Amino acid sequence: MADAIKMHESTVSRVTSNKYMLTPRGLFELKYFFTVSLGSNEGGDAHSAESVRHRIKAMIQAETADKILSDDDIVEALAGAGIEIARRTVAKYREAMNIPSSVQRRREKRAIARSVSA
Repeated sequence: MADAIKMHESTVSRVTSNKYMLTPRGLFELKYFFTVSLGSNEGGDAHSAESVRHRIKAMIQAETADKILSDDDIVEALAGAGIEIARRTVAKYREAMNIPSSVQRRREKRAIARSVSA
């Protein structure tokens, strides 16, 4: 969008902040319609931030109590799938989805495992 109107991305972002559109499907913040893309480490197509968030969530949901993924583990797994992303971005996405840190998830899953076996 920024390229099409010959403006900087940050300007478009600032202009669309706190602006909403009422559609037949509900009320949406304008930012909802603008996706961020993440680069590919193989020179292929970029990946949408939303699809990367979905992958992160799926990876965490598939964890076992014995194998909890750290943000660094997630970065490595995504890199293996051709997605270039920083650890801090993984942490930001995880926090935005209200997913606890690996330390907190490990504690929760161990507590659940103990209560099930008791």
